[in-house]
Amino acid sequence: MSAYFLRRFLLLIPTFFGITFLVFTITRFVPGGPIDQMMMQMAAQSGEVASGGGNAQSMVEIPEQAMEALKAHYHLDQPFFVAYAYWLADLVRLDLGDSYKYNEPVIGLIVARFPISIYFGLTGFLLAYLVCIPLGILKAIHHGSPFDFASSVLVFIGYSIPGWALGAVLLVLFGGGSFWDIFPLGGFRSEGWADFPLHKKILDQLHHTILPVISYSVGSFATLTVLMKNSLMENLGADYVRTAFAKGLTERQVIVGHALRNSLIPIATGLGSAIGLVMAGSYLIEVVFNIDGIGYLGYTSIVGRDYAVVMGILVINTLLILVGNILSDVLYVLIDPRIRFT
Repeated sequence: MSAYFLRRFLLLIPTFFGITFLVFTITRFVPGGPIDQMMMQMAAQSGEVASGGGNAQSMVEIPEQAMEALKAHYHLDQPFFVAYAYWLADLVRLDLGDSYKYNEPVIGLIVARFPISIYFGLTGFLLAYLVCIPLGILKAIHHGSPFDFASSVLVFIGYSIPGWALGAVLLVLFGGGSFWDIFPLGGFRSEGWADFPLHKKILDQLHHTILPVISYSVGSFATLTVLMKNSLMENLGADYVRTAFAKGLTERQVIVGHALRNSLIPIATGLGSAIGLVMAGSYLIEVVFNIDGIGYLGYTSIVGRDYAVVMGILVINTLLILVGNILSDVLYVLIDPRIRFT
């Protein structure tokens, strides 16, 4: 068992290198890097770029010596694999570089927004499990009933709607200025939240949480509900359940005391792989609700070609997902002692 997990941890190294090298290489060949962005800013400040756009490099002239110094600073004068080695060396020192857009260290930008994405991601994650597990149990017990059919229709309708699209619809229906002016148009908290009394802080936070969390959770409702239902139905048809009924146990005792525990194994083992989703947040949902978290930072960085921030977020998300996959295997072994990895 220990040899298996040792191999899995060792496999993280080439996987991490492969993912980051591929993305780093793409960013080197995609136009609009730091020098191009700097030229666009200089051109805009000098009024040389028309509103319709234009090639800033042809409009703004930078002395050749200064251009060479800029390329050397960003390692653009080196082959991309050499530049990647420089980037890895900085990464070992926990230096993710500086943002071109914000002129701040990337690590500081990410750390400042991490709690926001964790809050919404974790809340949505817990809500999905708290709703889907009981719903899946009820659907399994009442399989084929009108309740099972009606709930399946609602669940799959929700699954077919992207979370960000549902968020936009919810804002139109219930956001500030709409017919039902119930919730704010977005943001993490109201202005001046720190000065609110405690009860008002809690209410304001909930007020800003409900719509984004619904959008976060809607995509996983169908998957978790159907997985819970099918797993429980499979266990209810097993021999040990029939034996429990033959002993005279009630339906509640059989389901709660025997079938439910084994049915939760597929649900519980997905906790590890969900870590990356919880931590990373959702790019488009945070954009729709104007939540300044990791997702919003990643979206604006991709649009603005702030490659240092893109690579920094990629590093964290990659590590979280890779470690989360190993954690899923660990949970699988802990929950089901019959499993033995070799």
